[in-house]
Amino acid sequence: MGRKLFYCAAAIAVAVAGIYLNNTSLLAEHRPGKPVLLAHRGIAQRFDETDLKNDTCTASRMLPPKHDYLENTLPSMQAGFAAGADIVEIDVHPTTDGQFAVFHDWTLDCRTDGHGVTREHSMADMKRLDIGYGYTADGGKTFPFRGRGIGMMPTLAEVLSTFPDRRFLINVKSRDPSEGEKLAAVLNGLSTERRAEIIVYGGDEPIYVLRLMAPDIKTASRKSLKGCLTGYIGYGWTGLLPDECKHAMMLVPINIAPWLWGWPDRFLNRMADAGTEVFVLGPYRGSDFSTGIDDPAQLARLPPNYAAGIWTNEIEAIGKLVK
Repeated sequence: MGRKLFYCAAAIAVAVAGIYLNNTSLLAEHRPGKPVLLAHRGIAQRFDETDLKNDTCTASRMLPPKHDYLENTLPSMQAGFAAGADIVEIDVHPTTDGQFAVFHDWTLDCRTDGHGVTREHSMADMKRLDIGYGYTADGGKTFPFRGRGIGMMPTLAEVLSTFPDRRFLINVKSRDPSEGEKLAAVLNGLSTERRAEIIVYGGDEPIYVLRLMAPDIKTASRKSLKGCLTGYIGYGWTGLLPDECKHAMMLVPINIAPWLWGWPDRFLNRMADAGTEVFVLGPYRGSDFSTGIDDPAQLARLPPNYAAGIWTNEIEAIGKLVK
């Protein structure tokens, strides 16, 4: 009996040692380089993030403005890149006249002087709107951007032509499979080199179609992010990756990252070898809304010499600290 217990304990010790050696970052190569900064919505007006829901009108709870930029506009994107962004995140909706409008909200009523569902309008009509109309930091007493955003809603084509050598993360706002088909047609019209600079994320259905029709585009959806994260936690210690972790984008909350097998270097190496880009977010607290790495304290939680992606809503501040 004693000998059996000894062999059992020895086998367990060998297995534990093997798992440790296969996952410790102490024995992993550190990939050189600098962090890749992703500016969520370019440079945008910040808002009170308390109890946010999918349909919360964030323009009506704007914080006192520190700059004049409005999200998802060409000046905002340019300022984001100038502040140190390597990638700018933008939001798109298909229009009734066959284009893609770059705009965040599902409806026009919150942010603009228009009304109704965004995708039920033509781009020509939305070019007439004032996208700064609804912003207020004092409960509707004043509207500092009203009249200053007329004609500033760009098309996706305008964005890509204005910044021909810049990287973008495109957010598909719907769950409509046909939107994935339409976006794939646009992206497949770009050069191979240009497509390599684009990442797309959004609803499960359009991303599934996009992945089939434009397989060289890196993508992410709620389903793929969950599948990658849970699968990796479940058996990533073996070095095997779920299919959802391959040729994709992976978002990792900073408070979840230390629990991932091989974090940081071995984990990041595995993802890079699978063609996947990792971006660290702010802490996950159980809601659909995720904060970014938006202040020095959050940035300090990243490993020394971290050289992968950082998702931030404060590119002005984080860009200075990182670059």
